[in-house]
This record gives sequence, structure tokens and C-alpha cells, in this order.
Amino acid sequence: MDLFLGLLSLLCCCCFFFFYYRHLQSKKACKAEPTEWPLLGHLLGMLANLSCYHDWATVVLAARRYNFPAQTGLTGVRFFITCDPSNVRHIFTSNFLNYPKGEEYAEIFDVLGHGIFNADGESWRWQRAKSQLLMAGPRFRAFSARCTRDKVDTSLLPFLAHVADAGDRCDLHDVLLRMTFDMTCNLVFGVDPGCLQIGLPVVPFARAMDDVLDTIFFRHVFPPALWRLMYRYEVGPEKKMAVARRTIDRFAADTIAKRRSSDDHNHNESSSDDMLSSFLCGNDDASDEFLRDTAVNLLLAGRDTTGTALSWFFYVVCKNPRVQQKILDELAPIAATKKPEDMVFDAGELSSLVYLHAALCECMRLYPPVPFQHKAAIADDVLPSGHEMKAGDKILLYSYSMGRMEGVWGKDCMEFRPERWITDDGKLRYEPSYKFIAFNTGPRTCLGKEVAFTQMKAVAAAVLWNFVVEAVPGHVVEPKLSVILHMKNGLAVTVKRRNVVSGVHATTE
Repeated sequence: MDLFLGLLSLLCCCCFFFFYYRHLQSKKACKAEPTEWPLLGHLLGMLANLSCYHDWATVVLAARRYNFPAQTGLTGVRFFITCDPSNVRHIFTSNFLNYPKGEEYAEIFDVLGHGIFNADGESWRWQRAKSQLLMAGPRFRAFSARCTRDKVDTSLLPFLAHVADAGDRCDLHDVLLRMTFDMTCNLVFGVDPGCLQIGLPVVPFARAMDDVLDTIFFRHVFPPALWRLMYRYEVGPEKKMAVARRTIDRFAADTIAKRRSSDDHNHNESSSDDMLSSFLCGNDDASDEFLRDTAVNLLLAGRDTTGTALSWFFYVVCKNPRVQQKILDELAPIAATKKPEDMVFDAGELSSLVYLHAALCECMRLYPPVPFQHKAAIADDVLPSGHEMKAGDKILLYSYSMGRMEGVWGKDCMEFRPERWITDDGKLRYEPSYKFIAFNTGPRTCLGKEVAFTQMKAVAAAVLWNFVVEAVPGHVVEPKLSVILHMKNGLAVTVKRRNVVSGVHATTE
């Protein structure tokens, strides 16, 4: 009798859980949407989809009309995930003051210190004003263009020529990140660390930055109490963070000390055009901590975003020969004015090229260097989508998903089609920044946008005109789980020289 009652109780429990599970599943808008469990909320579903998080979030947002309120149960963390352009405009522009980065953001991104990416209020306004004054000036823009051209001419093209002549393959993602790290160090510190030498030397700082970005992503998913505990005792993903931070601090301290001790620092305003010298100029009281935070923020912005954008650009261009040929056709008239041995393009020569600019924009629509952004509400609010925000709610704005929404970009949203950026009369089509947020939008719009375009155009034009770049068949290219859209497995390519004839379309040798 006891056995019978036990079996009956077990059967009743199984039936209850079966029907309760069916009930939970019936509340979902699509199969990919995470199940909301008692006590744990959506946490299990979010963790289960970490291997393909960006694409998974895109599927969920498409099924939920661009918005998904995520709960993590007893952890107390409330996420609102959105890719709705109207919400983006509201959060970044219309009600900007209600959505600062916030203390929790600064804690997650603590490696950036009090730099401009973490700063709010008066500190942010001062840093932005200073940076804007510097970066908008003709002197810095000329310096940036010169550094870019020199790096392409003396490092990138010789390296690719070496790979082509050796018949080897290379990881173009790594190559481009090395190049942008060198360029950014030149712009920020006035020094070239030479990461893009033929032997590809180990770069501890670059590896440390990769570890930091990977760990920061997990901080967005793990309960705060858990990752704080792991960081304190340096275990799990946080062990890499602790080691990486020491590497970054040491690199920044050594470089700042050298700059301070050099003969051409802040006492001579005309001595150097790099950003650190400009911050030191007339500001003898600038602390090493402030300079460290400023430098790390600028290095992150310059190295990772531009290098990643270029990596995805070459990936999609390799898959679209039609687009590549149209870029070559656009470059041909400029190349006709050059000597065959001088096929590096100046910023001024590329500034008016419409199709190249459109192709870069189209790439960043599908593969934005920063796949999502993090905000927090400081007061209750109602978004244009009708969703209510409570004070303290965290918001993830998914630019990666927005570029893949049919209601935002049309039925061909998944296609790489630069023509969508060009008007019928051949001019660049304007798209509002809250719809195309690769460079942010509102008061925090990226100050380095023009510098980034200058660098990307110079690299894209020189590489495509001088070399045939082909993806290695079978090599899987997919986004890495990081707050920057790095490539998980890199970009394995083969490189062949083009037979460049002045004024004639480049052909494969």
C-alpha cells in the first residue's frame, strides 16, 4: 500500500511539473525565448544561449517586437533588452539625463577608471569638451591622416606582401588589430610599439585587453554578487581580469612616465601632436591616474572598434565579389594619377568616394563593433514602446539586432547591400543615428567618427587595390562573446598580389 501511494505521489508530481512546464512554454512568443522560472527568472535560458548570445538575442527581439524584459529572479537584476529605434532615441537623446552610464556600469567597466566612457555629469562634460576641441582641430586630423598613411605604407602592405610571397595564410583579424593598436598608440602616446612586424611579436597589452573585454561580457550575465566574489579571490573568469588589469596598468604607467620625462612634453605646445601631450600641455597638475584612465579609454576606442570593423568589412567583401569590383572601379581614377610603385591612398583622395563609404556603413550595420550598449534608469519612466522602466533598471540596447530587423531595414535586412546607403542621384543617403548607432547617438555620439572613417578607408582601399584577399574555405567566422564584436576564430585568409597597372582595373596575378 505504501509503495502504491509513493508511486501515485510521484506520478502526480510528474504530471504537475509536465503541465506547469507546458504552461510556462505557452507564455513564450517564440521557441528561442528563455523560459521564466520561479526564483531564477530567465537566467537559465540566458546562460544556456551564451555560445550564440548575439544571434539568440536577435531572434528573441524579432519575436517580441524589438523589446524583451528579462528577469534574473532572486538575484534582483532587471534587464530590459531593446533594439527599438524609438526607444533608442528616447534613451540617448530625448530623456538623456535620466539614463546615465550609472555606478553599476562604472563597476562593470572598472578597468576604464574614471575615463570618458565611464564618466557622467560634469566629469564627462569636461572630458568630452577637451577631447572634442583636440580631435576636431585640423592639426590633429592631419596628424591622424599622416599616421594612418605611414602605417599602411610601411607596415601593413609590406606584411601582406610577405604573406603573399611566402604563399602562407594569415589571421587578418589579428593583423588588423595589431595595426590599429600601433596607430592608436601613435595617436595617443606618440609612439609606435611595432606590433605589426613580420614576426608578429607577442603583445601583452593587446592580449590583456582581449581578456578584459571577454570578462566584462560575462559580468553582464552573471549575478553581481557572484562576479564580485570571483574578482576578490581571483577565480573563474575574474582571474583573467585581475591579471590583465595589472598588465594594462603597468603598460600605461611606463608609457606615461616616458612621456613625462621626454623633452617634448607640455612646456612646448608645438612639440608633439599626440593626445597625451595635448592633455599634458598647460595642465601640469594632471595626475597619473587621470592620464592612465584617459589613455586606456582612448586605446580601447581606437584599437578594438576600428580593427574589428575592418575585419568584418574584409569578411563580407570576400563573400561579395560584386561589391569588391565596384570599390575597385571607384578607386581606378585615383590610381590612374599615381605611380605604380605608390599605391597608398591619401585621406583627401578618398573623402569623396561614395561607394566605399557606403560599403563600410553597410558592414557596420550588420556587424557593429559594439554589439550592445548598457544604460540604467535613475527615475521611473515610460518608453515610447509603452514599457515602464523603474529606477535602477538596466537596459541593453542591441545595435547588432537592430541591423537585422525587417521592420527597421526592410525585407533585405540580412543582405550586405551598400546600395541602400546611396540615393538615386549617387549621393550618400542619410540615416538617423538612432537607427544606425555604430557611432552612438545623441550627446554621446562618438568623437572619433571621422578619424575612424579616415583610417578604415585608407586601409580598405590600399589592401583591396594591391592584394586579392580570399577567406580560407571551411574556416568558421563567428562573433566572439565580448562587448566588442571580435571574431571568435579570427579571419583566416590567403593573400595574393594584384598586378596593379596605373589607371587600369587591378587584376589577379
